[in-house]
Amino acid sequence: MNYEPSAMNLSIVTTADGSKTIYNPEVGEHYHSRHGALQESRHVFLAAGLQHYFEGTAATEVSILEVGLGTGLNFLLTADYCNNNKIKLNYTGIEAYPLTEEMISQTGYEQYVPIDIWKSFLKNYTESINNTVELNSYVQLRTDNTQLLNFTSEELFDVVYFDAFAAVHQPEMWDEAAIGHTIRFLKPGGVFVTYAITGNLKRMLKALGLKVEKAPGAPGKREMLRAVLS
Repeated sequence: MNYEPSAMNLSIVTTADGSKTIYNPEVGEHYHSRHGALQESRHVFLAAGLQHYFEGTAATEVSILEVGLGTGLNFLLTADYCNNNKIKLNYTGIEAYPLTEEMISQTGYEQYVPIDIWKSFLKNYTESINNTVELNSYVQLRTDNTQLLNFTSEELFDVVYFDAFAAVHQPEMWDEAAIGHTIRFLKPGGVFVTYAITGNLKRMLKALGLKVEKAPGAPGKREMLRAVLS
């Protein structure tokens, strides 16, 4: 699917928990759940992904790959968590169609993270496209402006946030090629987490050597999926 968000009539939408997201009319999809952008991000990616990874470990650093950086909400909440807990964060977001800094600034996400993290994100966002930037002494961000199947990296990651648009709108992001390519960048013992759960996705992940588990979903979804690479 080819589209250019910066040229589209994107609109800011308020979700059920009061937080904002963006609607893309070309795709026919919101960047986050209409039941609550903030709730979904905290539940699926922060709690079920990042915090689950740290359970029972004393690690002081983490590397995260996000498929679909979008508005940066998942990154901002992750950066805040790592900064508060003195964890070094190396964060790479794959985004084929980066939003403009102006559009991101309209989301109002400064309400949910410290103002210094928010300001540093906005200041460094454009520079982070195809470059690694430091937001502070704990947080690094890189935004790879590429299609998923064209993404390459010598690095393997501890956690993968898979936050592509839903399969009904972007089926190519959920097929065997896309999921298999993503898992290539996951460390043994690493965590793959997504808001979605389907029988086909579970089968693909199991075939790739991951241990799959269902977890309670964010508001509006009964279940979500988490998997660990054996």
